[in-house]
Amino acid sequence: LIPDLLRLIDQFAASPLKSLADTLTSWLEPVARMWRFSRNNGITEGFHTKMEMISRRAFGFRNFHNYRLRVLALCGWNGVINRV
Repeated sequence: LIPDLLRLIDQFAASPLKSLADTLTSWLEPVARMWRFSRNNGITEGFHTKMEMISRRAFGFRNFHNYRLRVLALCGWNGVINRV
C-alpha cells in the first residue's frame, strides 16, 4: 500500500492539491508506523480504564506517588522506577 500512497502523493504534488501532498508527506512516517504495528489503541485504552478503576476504588489517593505505585503494580512493572 505504501508504493500506491507514494504514487498518489506524486500526482497531488503536481496538481492544485499540493497542500494535501505536503500534509501526506509530513505525516508519511506516522501513517506507515500505524500500518506496521496496529490499527487501534486498544492497549492504551485498556491501561486508561484500569487506571480509572484504581481511582474509583480508592476515592482519590492522598498523594500522586501512591497512585503511581498502584498503577505500576497493576498495569505491569519490571521492578525499576524511572524518576523523570
